[in-house]
Amino acid sequence: MKCGLVAADGALLHRETRPTPRDAGGRAVLDALLETVVELSQKATADGHRVRAIGVVVPGVIDAENGTVGAENLEWVRTPVFAELKAAIGEDIPIVLAHDVRAGGYAELRQGALAGTTNSMFLPLGTGIAAAMVVDGSLVSGDGYAGELGHSKFIYGDAAELCACGQWGCLETVASAAAIARRYSTRTGRTVDGAREVMELLAAGDPDAAQVWKDALTFLIDALVLYTTLVAPTRIAIGGGLIGAGETLLQPLREGVHERLTFQREPEIVAAVLGDEAGMLGAAQMAWDSVTADGEGQE
Repeated sequence: MKCGLVAADGALLHRETRPTPRDAGGRAVLDALLETVVELSQKATADGHRVRAIGVVVPGVIDAENGTVGAENLEWVRTPVFAELKAAIGEDIPIVLAHDVRAGGYAELRQGALAGTTNSMFLPLGTGIAAAMVVDGSLVSGDGYAGELGHSKFIYGDAAELCACGQWGCLETVASAAAIARRYSTRTGRTVDGAREVMELLAAGDPDAAQVWKDALTFLIDALVLYTTLVAPTRIAIGGGLIGAGETLLQPLREGVHERLTFQREPEIVAAVLGDEAGMLGAAQMAWDSVTADGEGQE
């Protein structure tokens, strides 16, 4: 969990990272979240600040009306996250509960790689793949369901693998950072330390790494062409762990999309700039936007 205290002017006054106890089950994850929010609130008060609002962003599908979250990788099924936060914090402080990728996209839109755009997309490629979509100046939520590009089917036939979502052939099964590491290990029988090691092997000329990378790029290009055809973004910001590959990732995506487009408006494809703090900064911005700031230097 990445967390911090953010002032009204966007200044990051305190940051920290805490473990997410996934192996201990969904209740343990929720308890860790509640403990983190309470302790950060106490720190803010001890440091002489007043907490005006709290932003919490999580993966999964968020039912905004009921304040519940379904997140398979956290073992949450209609978990009443908002009600639990209110019980822990109290009714006096506004709480914003939002999707982590949409929050990251919001931060990139307000102060990062998507600034100045009205039609754009933030696409982090990490453990999974999801998109934050900006359409006609608005961040699209779809009642909590929008943006799951990683669970669109792009792989067919014998090459299709079973996705955690229950479908076969999802983009996420081939092009996420987790998939790249897994597919390399399956192909070679050798365990690797994540996608980062696969990229090192790619740079060293490993043919198996080259094939796994080629597959990922092929289906990412398919996804970007489809999205461009449907939504016409002017800019796409790629984030997540795979952006560490830099131009090894970005240049083939640009070239592949360019070659495939005919009548469509071609988007810029750039690196996101806020790194792994995008979600946290977006959470804070959403929280501040939910209240009227009455002074600088408070958080």
